Amino acid sequence: MAEDPALSLRVSEIKDPAALFERYNTEEIRQIERKVRGEIEQKKEELRQMVGERYRDLIDAADTIGEMRQCSESVVQSIQDMHQYCRSLKQGRAGVSSCGQSQRQWQEKFYTMASQIKLLLEIPERIWSAMEASQYLQATQLYLLCCHLHSLLQLGAATGGLYSPVLARFPILVRQVATTGHFRSTILLDSRSLLRGRAVSDQAIAEALVSTMLLEGSSPRQALADFLLARKASIHQLLNQPQHGAGIKAQVCSLVELMVTTLFQAYAVFYLPPEGGPRPGEGALSCGMLFSILENVTSTTPAAKGSRRVLQEETSTGSWFKYLPPSITEFQPALRTLAQPIQREQLRDTLQQWINTCKEDICRGVGSLLVYVKSLKGLAAIRDAVWDLLSTDSISQHWNTVCQRLLERPLAVWDDFLQQLFLQRLQAITKDETESISTSSVQLLTSAVRDLEGQTIHTSSGTNPGSSRGAQYEVDVASFLWSESPGDLLSDAGWVSVTQRGQQQHRSGLAMKTQALTPCVQNFCSSMDAKLRARLDDLQHYLPSQDTGSDSISVTVSSSGHTESSFNRFTDSSAVEEALREGCLACVRHILSSIRSELAAASPDPSPARLSSVLFMARLCQSMGELCPNLKHCILGKQMGSEATAKGTPRQGKKLGKARATAEVSPAHAKWAGLKEELLNCSMEAYRIWSSALSKVLLDKFGTALHAESAGAILTTATNWEDLEIQEEAESGSSVTSKIRLPVQPSWFVQSLLFQLCVEVNRVGGHALPRPTLQELLQTCLAQALQHYHSLTQQARSKEGVFPMTQNRALQLLFDLRYLNTTLGSKMEEGKSSRSHQDPRIHEVCDWLESYIDPFDLDVFTPPLNANLNRLSQRTSVLLGLLTGSEKQFASRSSSVNSQEPYNILPLTSSQIRFGLLPLSMSNVRKSKSASRGPDAPHQPQAPPSSTADTDSFRPGSLFRQLADQDEDTGAPSLFKLSWLSGMAK
Repeated sequence: MAEDPALSLRVSEIKDPAALFERYNTEEIRQIERKVRGEIEQKKEELRQMVGERYRDLIDAADTIGEMRQCSESVVQSIQDMHQYCRSLKQGRAGVSSCGQSQRQWQEKFYTMASQIKLLLEIPERIWSAMEASQYLQATQLYLLCCHLHSLLQLGAATGGLYSPVLARFPILVRQVATTGHFRSTILLDSRSLLRGRAVSDQAIAEALVSTMLLEGSSPRQALADFLLARKASIHQLLNQPQHGAGIKAQVCSLVELMVTTLFQAYAVFYLPPEGGPRPGEGALSCGMLFSILENVTSTTPAAKGSRRVLQEETSTGSWFKYLPPSITEFQPALRTLAQPIQREQLRDTLQQWINTCKEDICRGVGSLLVYVKSLKGLAAIRDAVWDLLSTDSISQHWNTVCQRLLERPLAVWDDFLQQLFLQRLQAITKDETESISTSSVQLLTSAVRDLEGQTIHTSSGTNPGSSRGAQYEVDVASFLWSESPGDLLSDAGWVSVTQRGQQQHRSGLAMKTQALTPCVQNFCSSMDAKLRARLDDLQHYLPSQDTGSDSISVTVSSSGHTESSFNRFTDSSAVEEALREGCLACVRHILSSIRSELAAASPDPSPARLSSVLFMARLCQSMGELCPNLKHCILGKQMGSEATAKGTPRQGKKLGKARATAEVSPAHAKWAGLKEELLNCSMEAYRIWSSALSKVLLDKFGTALHAESAGAILTTATNWEDLEIQEEAESGSSVTSKIRLPVQPSWFVQSLLFQLCVEVNRVGGHALPRPTLQELLQTCLAQALQHYHSLTQQARSKEGVFPMTQNRALQLLFDLRYLNTTLGSKMEEGKSSRSHQDPRIHEVCDWLESYIDPFDLDVFTPPLNANLNRLSQRTSVLLGLLTGSEKQFASRSSSVNSQEPYNILPLTSSQIRFGLLPLSMSNVRKSKSASRGPDAPHQPQAPPSSTADTDSFRPGSLFRQLADQDEDTGAPSLFKLSWLSGMAK
């Protein structure tokens, strides 16, 4: 609906009424009329309200104007009356000449009193001006002059509570006397508040103390006590101020500055040099200012009066000043008692007591402040700020001199007050952080163990919903070793050789696989190493760097030859490193205790789910020292750790004397060696649990098959025998050809035992297993197998249903036992025969089995049986490579096997792994192989001492190195000599 144009018209727009009748009709004209009349009435109402509101104010203003007019008329009338009265007095006494002399004397007395009253009225304003300018000594002198004027004018209350004559004549002085009484407390309060300030000059401090002494009549000793109490209150104020007002660094620096300034000002104000001593030179500090100011203010000698008069500046102001009496113009304050200088012993004892008291408060207060500092970087920033403050020229040049004269001993503010507090806070921060690292690491370890147990259960049950690939690799390390990932080779592996690559740089995935370091182990160690790196980086802020290592020595002596008071910031570096060392040791030991508790829970009868976690913990303990390089730096210290790394170069192969090596071992290296020993022992314990569980499972199946009682069960484990023709000499001297059948393969359960054992060892990364663990596993398997053979000899022969022991079965069991002993037996020690080295139960079982074989047949069977055994061992040496080390290698093919035999026997390799690794054939790599296999290598802990050839034969890639050595004689280039290919293995 459209709006009516007549209603939208404004009254201000109506200029010509005639135009309205041209534009609108009659009804619209009436609407406009009603609208205009309504607005008129509204304006009348607003005007009426405005007049009503302002009318009362108008009446009040009119009343005020009337009162002012009456007051002014009365004042004018009074002035006219006074004028007439004075004129009448002048006319009445003008003719009296006999009283002129007395009138003049009275007039002088009147002017004297008037000038004193005028001065008394002006003194309060001058006192306030002096106090606003912080000139408290000037204000005190004016106040004492005011008190002197009161006594001269007898302004005290008369007897009976009546006013004195002067107060009766001049009532204005009553209020003035009351106002003057408050000046004393105000001056004392402001003077004492001035004593609390840090940025106050020595002159101002001395004048404030003199003001206090003049007002209270105290002695210099009391002034010293007031000064020290004010500074102690200032220290409390700094310690108790809110944290959001200023930073902790500013508070600590303010405390140190206040302490130092207090001693400097105590020397400047209270100390007096001994009589007869040498006078201080031009550049020396001023001293004894309190006594010099007291002497100038209170001295009665004419020279002092002329130089320190209270009203000296009033001599040229106003003509009334000449009427003041000499007692006022030459007024000097006076002490109630004589100001005796403070003896040096009293000054020393008082200051020492104050220092001891403040030390307790500062230690308690700063200790509570440092709780809010959460990093060593913050502590170092506060310490460096204090060092910068104490190293300024204004403090360092005269600090030792002031301390020696006041305290008769040097005072080290940092060493005596703050160093222990900072060290305790640093130890607390380090302990909290390392405990946090240990707690998070234990949580990560626990979660990893639970994930591995869950992964093993899912794998055994055939379900594997959403499991991580890292957990799968922990269960089956072989799948990790033979899998390919983008990080197997570093991006610069093609042009950076092994010798040029730093030890602390990122290692390739292939290098991790060569040591069977699974992703879970890498993730755990990298997480722990990153946290330790953060701790180490934070610690470096508190330790001297290579650039600032000589700063603490260079600033000890300034260029002018004066010994500076700046402290050595790094005197507690050893304690700081010790705190981190102990924290890291406690952290690792806490992790080890958690691992041992997990191992203890799994040790009685470990399930397959527990074995994966046990192997994970074994690998973790085995590799933690290598994959966490910052752990070594934290324990040895960064500089010591780098030196130890530098010493691990090819010169490491040089053997030093045991006495010299023992003498040079530092406590840090001893702790690091002890920690590695604990890690190694824990790793060996975990591997021992795995090996015992594995041997128990495999040997139980072996024992079941060995103790088979039925002929069918025995036949199922039998293997094919070999037909062999032999020639024998008959009694007549002719040769007789006969055919014999001998075993050439072990029984199926023996082959199954060895193959399953090799599969399980390879499944957990057997090439990286510690050699003592592998030897212990083989010895345990052999011992349990012998136990089963021994129990077979004790089996009751009269038991019904048991298949009797035949010659063929005895031959097969004898072949099996000798093959097991050859494969699983340990290396013979020097100086011992093979028979003395073997288990005596082997001979017992062999004798028992040979008793079932015809002696004549046994003599005939023994040579070919030994040949079959030797040939079988050579054939299976590759398949069972981890179980047959290089020390069990047999003679070469040409010497051990008859060349007429058609058998094809594989040549043996010098490597104990199933397959060779990538080639490492550079000459410098071969020369430095002893250095690269230092005592820190985690994959062969506690390796027994052996010759260089034995050590080289067990290293990965030795087969390829042998091939490369053979090619060096030829002039053609070899692929294995290329530096880019040799660098890929790392």
